[in-house]
Amino acid sequence: MYQITSTKNPLVKEIKSLHKKKGRVKNSAFIIEGIKIINEALENNYPLEKIIYTDKLFDNNDGEKLLNRIKDKYELVYVSDNVFNEISDTETPQGILAVAQLKYKVADEISLNNNPFLLYLDEVQDPGNMGTIIRTADAFNVDGVIISEGCADPYNPKVVRATMGSIFRTPLFFASKGLDTLIKLKDKGIKIYSSSLEGSIPIYKADYSGGLVLVIGNESKGVSRDIQLMSDILIKIPMPGKAESLNAGVAASIMMYEITKHRSE
Repeated sequence: MYQITSTKNPLVKEIKSLHKKKGRVKNSAFIIEGIKIINEALENNYPLEKIIYTDKLFDNNDGEKLLNRIKDKYELVYVSDNVFNEISDTETPQGILAVAQLKYKVADEISLNNNPFLLYLDEVQDPGNMGTIIRTADAFNVDGVIISEGCADPYNPKVVRATMGSIFRTPLFFASKGLDTLIKLKDKGIKIYSSSLEGSIPIYKADYSGGLVLVIGNESKGVSRDIQLMSDILIKIPMPGKAESLNAGVAASIMMYEITKHRSE
């Protein structure tokens, strides 16, 4: 363990750079902050490079338990409160954060064994929606989430917090050419299901047997026209009420539930 009391320390500069995507890509690392999410990382054996803490950690009994759990296993850095406030991304810091390794997988690494259930995010840009979708995908045991260009970065601190630890369990795959990725999956017998209000059938009437990809569209534009045209089925959530639409996180959650229910039957 070593100590940092100056905000000008090189490590402080490095950690601050991880608040931006450019810094995360450059360092192949991202920040996780808070007692619960660090415990989640430990439970899932997620690789952590270093852990930074301050005296505020001891305001919480769980904080002292966590420190005792990690003190002999990880590189610990003790910092002053002013240094921690400099690197923290939360309004009420708990006094601990960790630098985690960024796991970057491309869409070609997806395993297509055993009729997979995959999710494809078509320019989902809101960090809250992204976090909700990853958390729900974990809850329904989705085999992988494909993230297209134009999406929010899943390793953004806001997204990581919103996943509530599911980021450590849900396989993420990045597609630089999303349409090509979907075409390749379709050529391998994977059906493409896209959410759409036009020309679509209710989600409870579709057949979800076999391998499939569920496409969730952009918050304002929905699923792109090109993807809709190459989809096997367009599905929609029947809404008898007066609301015209649902946000992407809620819509994705309802669809994942319905698909999982049908596949289990």
